[in-house]
Amino acid sequence: MNITSGIQARAQRVVIYGTEGIGKSTLAAQFPNPLFIDTEGSTSNMDVKRMDKPTSWTMLMNQIAFVKANPTVCKTLVIDTIDWAESLAIENVCSMHGKRGIEDFGYGNGYTYVREEMGRLIDKLQELVDIGINVVLTAHSQLRKFEQPDEDGAYDRYELKLGKKTSSQTAPVVKEWCDLLLFCNYKTMVMTSETKKKKATGGQRVMYTTHHPAWDAKNRHGLPDELPMDFAAIAHIFESSKQKTVEAVTPQNVGVGKVVSEPQIDEQVPSVDEVIPAGTSGTETQEDPFPLKEPINIPDSIPQSLKDLMLQNSVTPKMLQDVAFKKGHFPQDTPIENFPQEYWAFMVTNWADVLKTIENMNQ
Repeated sequence: MNITSGIQARAQRVVIYGTEGIGKSTLAAQFPNPLFIDTEGSTSNMDVKRMDKPTSWTMLMNQIAFVKANPTVCKTLVIDTIDWAESLAIENVCSMHGKRGIEDFGYGNGYTYVREEMGRLIDKLQELVDIGINVVLTAHSQLRKFEQPDEDGAYDRYELKLGKKTSSQTAPVVKEWCDLLLFCNYKTMVMTSETKKKKATGGQRVMYTTHHPAWDAKNRHGLPDELPMDFAAIAHIFESSKQKTVEAVTPQNVGVGKVVSEPQIDEQVPSVDEVIPAGTSGTETQEDPFPLKEPINIPDSIPQSLKDLMLQNSVTPKMLQDVAFKKGHFPQDTPIENFPQEYWAFMVTNWADVLKTIENMNQ
């Protein structure tokens, strides 16, 4: 049993939330070597590295698994935004249990299932932190009436926009996990003239780092209560936190097909003789257990969420037909266009089992 003391340097867990258009994505883009998972498509006008927009909860989890398998692709993973990611979790839960909406569960069970899915997401993100990758979650804010139990009256306060109901169980999970909870807003002052007319002035963008009756915020680094909305104000946290050295690993598959990461280019390019050993043609590649002889042609009847997973894992429509027959769901060679939309949603939800079945059939 080991007992340690002192400050332990590690990657940081950051949540940035605020009103729409305040500049959350722009601030996140200033973090060290960021890679965006853009769940709402808000970075199209920004010069940043990004992965494909996830169209399902399974695709989002696969993207995080890819970053873990290839830790040199970034120093900071940004999920922009976490409240849109929560929508994917809700769709996944409803599809898994055959419900039309989260309210159909009754007794609040649906929100419990969503909390469990968000907990699994946080666990996956913590694995990235453990190998030295910073994680930044952006989120929108919402105003809610708050009433203290020991005081009369209620007042408005800003909170994370996670869950429509005040009993949302996902916001506490995110807030408890992070090291920095930064609330971004416009600093506005109300001036009263001699004629008793009130006028709002200011409008400077700031970020708050500590709790206030009007908003949620926290930090574990002794930061001032208020900072300008600029990464330079918190950059010292990441400079002093020595990132855990991560050995470069060979890009690994996430599912069935091959996943290709961005190659690392050396300044000195070796000669052809050094790259290709003598006696080989230089065209030999590692055998793919699921080789694609032709480009994937996916019918329009298959929803986009499943198309993205198929392209990500090099799965053809014929493979899905074989899975449906193997599982006894449809007769062999049933036309792919005859599969109901509910079955495609079932496949998206159980994508890991689909991939495992394909792998077993090809052994």
